[in-house]
Amino acid sequence: MKRIIEGKRYDTEKAIEIGSASNSHPGDFNWWEATLYKTPRSGVFFLAGEGGPMSRYAMTIGQNEWAGGERIDPMTKDEALKWAEKYLDDDTIEEHFGDSIEDA
Repeated sequence: MKRIIEGKRYDTEKAIEIGSASNSHPGDFNWWEATLYKTPRSGVFFLAGEGGPMSRYAMTIGQNEWAGGERIDPMTKDEALKWAEKYLDDDTIEEHFGDSIEDA
């Protein structure tokens, strides 16, 4: 998936994949799947996802009509870390966000 958002190109084919998460399965209206990426050149984080008509990726196709969709959401490093903490394992978080993690 590739999108240009506010003059910046986000391309899942060229970005570094950090990790993925999903819920349910594609037949479920609430289904979604998302992958966290980091651009190799500038280190910008983004989330590429798709989902069913009752997910955050839903698209309107008419008055009160929804369909599944897909999109890219740019993220700050803090937003990406929070998403990673919720959905990814500790080793992956340490690998990609080690400089942002402190000992308790």
